[in-house]
Amino acid sequence: MKTGQYLRIGTGIVSALSLLIGSSYLSTAKAQQINGTLGQPSATITLDGKQLPAPPPKFGGVIKETLEGSKVWWPPRVAPPKGAPNVLLIMTDDQGYGVSGTFGGVVPTPALDRVAKAGLRYTQFNSTALCSPTRAALLTGRNHHSTGNGVITELSTGFPGYDSIIGTDNATIGAILKGNGYPTSWFGKNHNTPDFQYSVAGPYDQWPSGMGFDYFYGFQGGETDQWTPYLFRDHTQIFPWVGKPGYNLITDMADEAITRLKQLDAAAHDTPFFIYYAPGGTHSPHNPTQEWIDKFKGKFDMGWNAMRDQIFANQKRLGVIPANAKLTDWPDSLPKWDSLSPDQKKLFARQAEVFAGYAAYTDNEIGRVIQQVEDMGKLDNTLIIYIVGDNGTSPEGTLSGTPNQWTAYNGILDFPIAEQMKFYDTWGSAASYPHMAVAWSWAFDTPFKYTKQIASHFGGTRQGLAISWPGHINDPGGIRTQFHHIIDIVPTILEATRIKAPQTVNGIKQKPIEGVSMAYTFDKANANAPSKRKTQYFEMIANRGIYNDGWYANTTPPHGPWILNAPLPPIKDYKWELYNLAEDYSQANDLAAKMPGKLKDMQKLFVQEAAKYNVLPLDNRSFARAVEPRPSATAGQTVFTYTGVNSGIPMANSPNVIGRSYKITAEVDVPQGGGNGMLATTGGRWGGWGLYLLNGKPVFNYNMLILAQYRWEGADALTPGKHTIAFEYTYDGPGIAKGGSGELKVDGKVVATGKQPNSIAFLQVSDETFDIGVDTRTEVNAKDYQVPFAFDGKIDRLTVNLGPMQLAKADQRKLREAAARAKD
Repeated sequence: MKTGQYLRIGTGIVSALSLLIGSSYLSTAKAQQINGTLGQPSATITLDGKQLPAPPPKFGGVIKETLEGSKVWWPPRVAPPKGAPNVLLIMTDDQGYGVSGTFGGVVPTPALDRVAKAGLRYTQFNSTALCSPTRAALLTGRNHHSTGNGVITELSTGFPGYDSIIGTDNATIGAILKGNGYPTSWFGKNHNTPDFQYSVAGPYDQWPSGMGFDYFYGFQGGETDQWTPYLFRDHTQIFPWVGKPGYNLITDMADEAITRLKQLDAAAHDTPFFIYYAPGGTHSPHNPTQEWIDKFKGKFDMGWNAMRDQIFANQKRLGVIPANAKLTDWPDSLPKWDSLSPDQKKLFARQAEVFAGYAAYTDNEIGRVIQQVEDMGKLDNTLIIYIVGDNGTSPEGTLSGTPNQWTAYNGILDFPIAEQMKFYDTWGSAASYPHMAVAWSWAFDTPFKYTKQIASHFGGTRQGLAISWPGHINDPGGIRTQFHHIIDIVPTILEATRIKAPQTVNGIKQKPIEGVSMAYTFDKANANAPSKRKTQYFEMIANRGIYNDGWYANTTPPHGPWILNAPLPPIKDYKWELYNLAEDYSQANDLAAKMPGKLKDMQKLFVQEAAKYNVLPLDNRSFARAVEPRPSATAGQTVFTYTGVNSGIPMANSPNVIGRSYKITAEVDVPQGGGNGMLATTGGRWGGWGLYLLNGKPVFNYNMLILAQYRWEGADALTPGKHTIAFEYTYDGPGIAKGGSGELKVDGKVVATGKQPNSIAFLQVSDETFDIGVDTRTEVNAKDYQVPFAFDGKIDRLTVNLGPMQLAKADQRKLREAAARAKD
């Protein structure tokens, strides 16, 4: 059969074709294309895509008793449709609409400019308002609740819309393209593997490899520091920063992607690639190199209010907001720049310099990856989709910012300015884990209200988007105003590659793709065409919105998302707003009081969509969900026993000492002339605990989120030989973040006692691990030791005994009330 011919099944030749290609191909032969001579090693087949993987063909050669008279026959290699483009899918992190210079921001983004000038900018493109949900929707083309990602995995609950499990009926774009012959690679953030499945025990079906990606080089969870990242190559934790001063993951990731592109080009030059590129910038911690921080020295001394005015003027000038768009009011809950003290202004300006440096640095490294595509001569047939952020800019730095983001995550919302100023010179470096004041975040979401987490307002959900595809987009530099959503990316890719969404994958019937393709906007003739997305719901932590044909109704958040511990009203009492987006781009003119009938219709529509897409039950708890138990191989376990050295155990599979009494017992053999090294540790530089020997003396150190170091140390060095070292802690519960008293013992004898007035409330530092016999990541107390800190003796056995969680009755009541509110 000649190259390019379609298989045709005609009367009288079915039996001959059965011998040639096997009856398993006959039912789909009309839609499948054979290139080359079938049976030869060079033959390829383009699938109809309805069933992945395609059923194997029957042998089409001849088999005799001996080689004489036998005829070889090779099954055709699956290949994408002829001329299908490479796909480079890029998404940065925690960047709102007003960050990038391409969309009017004050941070230059030349790589994004390059994509926009060669293609199109979209001014009404939307996310879900939070990390895991947006990424699940991006990868599957389905709403985030449809994929079990109604909230981030760390806050998952046991309901279909919230369990953080992307089911087997939600095949990702990686799985679809891989099944159709694309090599697939994932670089950067993976916030879509449930945190209770990070361990080597898997299962791996929710890892990138199980979601259709041949290669993964990135980090698990919502964030990691860029200096010592919690990094994986496929399923294996790696430490590429060891021995490399100045290492930064933003550059390393670009280097790895460039290497991968070269490898793919060398191995299969004519086969199109799919790369999902998701850097950690600019999620906290803000970790650019000093070179990029220095570029923005003094650039933010004007303050957030003046910067907001400047961004708004830029947006009008660039045409990325309508001429009649209004700048929404500055909220009373955030201070105006002129009201700040000199120290506050100095510190806050520094915070923004580091954030801007991080954003620009991230874009620069993305530019290197794009340049590599051009250097290989493949840019002309590469579909580049560059999404600026997975939600609005983050408010999680609180009103004043923090040099350690984990303080805010654990409800400590007021880090004194004087204490923060001690970090001024090291802000952004490995000596900090920083986030900026929320007023910057609000300003970086210009012209909208609110920030990340808030799905009801575009400050949380409006993303800049640029798409380029030379020769297929005939309006380079154009602007598109159609209303679209993150779920529309998958169908756009499928239309561009001419690949159909499969009906079954691995025998599992697939949910329909819920997005609509945006490819109709590529033609200049359709520049002002009506949006093909008519309706879209929004929901995150009970903040809701509903779009329908130019109208938008939404709830009013009961408080700012930076206030993590405020009391919440019943969900049924949330106030609703109404906007005509055709005339009011930024949600500045609330029409709810003037048009109650229209509002009521929109509210009914939200309820219909919510029931359709697994949004129910609504739940307005935020970090309170973090204390709920989740499934893992160690769920419900209270006694953990280990032998020998064992490092890299993820948090969900390790003993969690938060909010309870506990005992850690190490049976060790101390060598002659030795007695140094880690026995067991969870956490590191930004919070956690460690039990270790230091010059022969036993030490237990509790790092209270860098706010304090609580330390127990024995007076005498241990003699060589076998010893039992134990730390027993009695929690002062019930209640959250209570203190307690501890005893450090050697061979049953108390060698140190002490009390600590408080403890970590909700979340252990998630980009650290539980290590036994060695500390591989960062130190819980850098004054005592440096990593790697391996024990120079032998650990015969290490046991951790956990007492019950000790929530106060008031805390239990709050959780019950929150659950009741969720039912309202």
